[in-house]
Amino acid sequence: MKQNDLSKKLKGAMGFDVYYGELYKNRWEGLKSALLLKPDYAEYNVKGKESYFLDTGSVRAALALPLKGAKNILDMCAAPGGKTIVLASCMDADATLISNERSPERKNRLAHSVENCLPEYIKNRVITICKDGAKLCLSESNRFDRILLDAPCSSERHVLTDEKYLKEWSPSRIKTIAVSQWALLSSAYRMLNPDGYLVYSTCALDPIENDMIVSKLIKKFDDVEILDPVISSDCSEFTNAVLPEGEKNLYGYHILPDVQNGAGPLYFSLIHKKNNLLYKS
Repeated sequence: MKQNDLSKKLKGAMGFDVYYGELYKNRWEGLKSALLLKPDYAEYNVKGKESYFLDTGSVRAALALPLKGAKNILDMCAAPGGKTIVLASCMDADATLISNERSPERKNRLAHSVENCLPEYIKNRVITICKDGAKLCLSESNRFDRILLDAPCSSERHVLTDEKYLKEWSPSRIKTIAVSQWALLSSAYRMLNPDGYLVYSTCALDPIENDMIVSKLIKKFDDVEILDPVISSDCSEFTNAVLPEGEKNLYGYHILPDVQNGAGPLYFSLIHKKNNLLYKS
């Protein structure tokens, strides 16, 4: 049965199982079992008041953003703060990080993470704000050398472990979330300076929220370049975790817990805005 046909008929726990079974075929049962196990967490210690614990896949995605030489950095949907901690620990000494979260409640969690997990000499260059990321591009002053967009997503790992969310699940939710993801990514790209870099990431399983969102960006803008997301910073001073690499997709990599020791799901794509003045012959 085609995915579009499934989308019209399925809902709840049974619908969830059939939908993702169609996506992942024979792999689904093993992947679902891995999603129900404890994630692979890294302890990330930047010599603040406390360590931060986050999925090793999240560390890997944040480190895909090349930080060397960047002066203005944006973490666009930053709460609860793990990727902000990683970016702040690895950015240049003269760089500033704007860490944004739309939800006031979640922004408070983000501010707590910055306050408690970063030392003074780093956190005084991290600014937390509470704005709608999809509208940040409307201000001409919001222009950045580097942007991390860890977009809100279906978060199937959490859905599977929450009876209420699983009961309410339907494929229409994926399409609604994808609309918001595109609004965020197009806003992020408009704020990116020429020759800047952007990492788009989600913790979603469905390509609709991953490669297909990046595909829309490629079709919309003629200066988009997709690059191989190598690890751009050495974080060995802050964590001894082994970071997963993930599986190659069309426009990024996908870390999946059934083959990555519990890490993920985490999709990430490294996007470069070409400076057309430099690329003209």
